[in-house]
Amino acid sequence: MATGSACETDWTTPGSVLIPSGRKMKSYACMRSLGRQGIRTVVASEHDRIPHFASRFCDERVRIPASPDDLLAYRDALLDLAKRPDVRTIVPVRECDVYLFARYREAFEREVSLVAPPLETLASAHDRLRLAEAAADAGVPVPETRLLSDVEEWDANVVIKPRYNILTDAYLDDVPPETAREVKNVRFLTPGEEPDTAEIRAEMGHDPIVQTFVPQAEKFLYCALWNEGEPVATYQHRQIRQNSWVGGGGVYRESTHSQAVEDAAHDLLSHLDWHGFACVEYVRDERTGEWKFLEINPRVWQSMPEAVRAGADFPYYYWLCARGRPEAVDHDYETGVSSHIAYGELAHLRSVLDDDSPFLDRPSYGGTLWEIAKSCVTDPRFDYIRLDDPGLFLSALRETLSSGVTSSREYNTGGMHIRGSPGEPEQSD
Repeated sequence: MATGSACETDWTTPGSVLIPSGRKMKSYACMRSLGRQGIRTVVASEHDRIPHFASRFCDERVRIPASPDDLLAYRDALLDLAKRPDVRTIVPVRECDVYLFARYREAFEREVSLVAPPLETLASAHDRLRLAEAAADAGVPVPETRLLSDVEEWDANVVIKPRYNILTDAYLDDVPPETAREVKNVRFLTPGEEPDTAEIRAEMGHDPIVQTFVPQAEKFLYCALWNEGEPVATYQHRQIRQNSWVGGGGVYRESTHSQAVEDAAHDLLSHLDWHGFACVEYVRDERTGEWKFLEINPRVWQSMPEAVRAGADFPYYYWLCARGRPEAVDHDYETGVSSHIAYGELAHLRSVLDDDSPFLDRPSYGGTLWEIAKSCVTDPRFDYIRLDDPGLFLSALRETLSSGVTSSREYNTGGMHIRGSPGEPEQSD
C-alpha cells in the first residue's frame, strides 16, 4: 500500500485542504486545527448556509452542486475541486467520503494525496459481520454476531442493527452506483420476543445482524491515525454521557488511557493492515470486566474536537501523512481533559423523556439535569463555544433556533432512529 497518492504535488508551495461538510459540526475540528497551523482551509458543502462558513478558520467557502444523495455527482464535484492546483488533500469527514476515496481511489489519487484505506480494507470495517470475524481472528473479544436470517432461537438479550455502515453497490448487488444509504435503525429484543424479520429487512434494506447485548460498565473510544499498517498517533476517551441516555455518540467525555484497549485495538488494526483514520469502540462488560470490541468508524469522528483539545491534533497529523511525512508527527496528549457538546447535552436531557430501553433503568430527569449542570460548571469546556471563534457558535445557534428543538436533536445525534421495540441509538460516534 503506497503512502499518499500517485499525483505529483509540489509540497514546497503553500496549499489548501479540502474539507467537505454537511450540517453536522464534526468537520469544525479539522478547520480549526489546520487553520491554527496556518494551512488554508477550503470548506465545501451542498448547503448554501452552514455554521462552518461563519468560522474564522474557514478561508474559502465553496457551494458544491451535488449532495451525497446523488453519490456519483457528489464524487464528480469533489474531483473537480481536487483538480485545483492549490488543493493538496481531502479530509474524509463523512462515511460517503471515505467510501468514495476507496471505491474510486485511482481517480482521486491522480489529483490529491489521501490517507484512507483501499476498498478491500474499508469493506472489512463497513461490513459488521465480516469485522466481527476479523476481530475473532485477531484474538479480540467481540459479542456474538450473526445474520438475522441465521437466528433460530430468540432466547437472549440482543441488538438488531445494520450489517453495513453504508449501503452501496460495492456491498449489495441491488443498490445502484449513484446511491449511498446510511441506515441508523436499531432494535433491542428481550428473550422470547420474536421480531417480524421481513419487516426489519425491508426497513433496513438488507439482511442485518443480530448481536448479543453487552451490559456496559464503561465505554471507551480508541481514536487513531494509521499509516500503512502502523499507528502514527493514538488517543482514547471514556464516554460519560452520550447522545441518548441509552447510548450513542459521546457528548461529555474525558481523555484517558487503558492499556487493554490499546492492545486490543492494535491487534485488530494490525490484522486489517489499517491505513487512515480509525475510531474503534470498546465496552467493558459489567458482568466479566472484559473489554469487547463493537465497531470501527473510518472517518472523522464526532469527538474529534475533544481529542485536539487534549493535544492529539489528528487533522494536522493527517496533513503530515498526506505529505508523506508521518515521522514528523510529534504525538502526545493529556489525560483527564473533558469537554461537552452543548447541543448534545440538551439532546441527552430530552432523551430521558423520549427514549426507552428494555435493559436499563431510566434515570430521573431532575437528577440528569443536575449532573449536566454540575459538570458544565466543573468542566466548562465545550467543543463549539470558543471565545476566539464566536461566529461559528452564533451561526449554529441561529440555525438551531430556526429549525426547532426536534431538528436540533437530529442535527446533533446524526439522525439516529429507534424503531420497533424500545432500544438504543446506533453505537457510533
